[in-house]
Amino acid sequence: MKISVKMTKMASPPLILVAGLLAIIAVGTLLLMLPAASHSEYSLHWIDALFTATSAACVTGLVAVDVNTTFTVFGEVVIMILMQLGGLGFMTMATLFALVLGRKLSLKDRLLLKEAINADSMEGIVRIIRKVMIFSFTIEGIATVILALRWMADMPAGQAFYYGLFHAVSLFNNGGFDLFGNSFVQYRGDWLFNLIASVLVISGGLGFIVLSELFDYRHRRRLSLHSKLVLSVSGGLIVIGTLVIFVFEFTNMRTLGPLNWEEKLYASLFQSVSTRSSGTSTVDITGLRQATQFFMMLLMFIGASPGSTGGGIKTTTFIIMMGAIIAMVRGRNDIVFFKYRVPKVMLMKALTVIIISLLIFIIVVMLLLMTEDAQFLSLAFEASSAIGTVGLSVGVTPQLTDIGKLIICATMFIGRIGPLTIAYALRPKSEKQLYRHPEGHIIIG
Repeated sequence: MKISVKMTKMASPPLILVAGLLAIIAVGTLLLMLPAASHSEYSLHWIDALFTATSAACVTGLVAVDVNTTFTVFGEVVIMILMQLGGLGFMTMATLFALVLGRKLSLKDRLLLKEAINADSMEGIVRIIRKVMIFSFTIEGIATVILALRWMADMPAGQAFYYGLFHAVSLFNNGGFDLFGNSFVQYRGDWLFNLIASVLVISGGLGFIVLSELFDYRHRRRLSLHSKLVLSVSGGLIVIGTLVIFVFEFTNMRTLGPLNWEEKLYASLFQSVSTRSSGTSTVDITGLRQATQFFMMLLMFIGASPGSTGGGIKTTTFIIMMGAIIAMVRGRNDIVFFKYRVPKVMLMKALTVIIISLLIFIIVVMLLLMTEDAQFLSLAFEASSAIGTVGLSVGVTPQLTDIGKLIICATMFIGRIGPLTIAYALRPKSEKQLYRHPEGHIIIG
């Protein structure tokens, strides 16, 4: 496989990956503009096609048009493929075809793969990719069958299988798209759906490195510091998110109020799981109290884990900053997790990610306030959802002006490529080097 050899001589791996994502979005936009992609006799407007393609390729889920009523099966399949490519990455998918064809990867190809999945070294990179592919397609396949069997009671078998496949891809890749028009509100009390959907979202949001280590755990019986942090922080955020949403919305008649205790718990748990990366919902997001919406903005800002299908500043960035605060309060000089001391360079990178993300968020909100006629919290919510590539919306996105849609498109793209890629691009040419992955046991960005 001789992919991007000439390009690698001219550009760094992160920038090549950015160019690859742009190419996927461009092709997706053109396909969605075809008459065969939409029910209308006219082609989909270019801004809506671009917005949808960007949202799918950046695995966000924000939509300017209703997917179910606007797109044909062809258009929906294009969106599904974009989510798969955007979630796993075009380099990962290219590697799959190379392995199937029996071709060997060059050193430069391996360097690109290292960047694509946020690995900290090239050692065993092909083995990791192979396991990721097996794990990803296996869990998507199993989820497709289970969801199809569940939905056969509500629709014809062929449609149930198609819906199962589409939503398995969407949920695992944290794509945020659905074909029901109101996300999964009608299944908020369905324990089987909530279980399968939550497993898909959590699996996709943990990161490929963590998935690989979990896959090998039965043999190695140990996890790296990175995986321990990702698993503990993810679990903690899910529990905290569930409790906060449950308490804040318990008496809200527009969301959890009319539900019984079991449905309240299911809805709170699913929304906590979904808010940090997936963007799907089983409650009406527009009906949430402002306190809950603001809390969800914080979860969206944190996002998923490095090397995953989700966005945000990432769980490792969040926990390192929390560790720094705790160390400062206790009067300690070192940040320590699981008896490991975190190098200062990781703290600097975590701080860089947070500051750049905050600056982008502030700029985007200010631009939206100048171009759109909507409330501040609503625009801030959409901006947070876009930069975290989450996809939850309070209903503002479809009413955005063309300029507003372009702003959100750019925000979703920036949120997907990550702050460290932006930091790399801003460095002087003479000082550029691959520094996305810190020396040590934790991956940031």
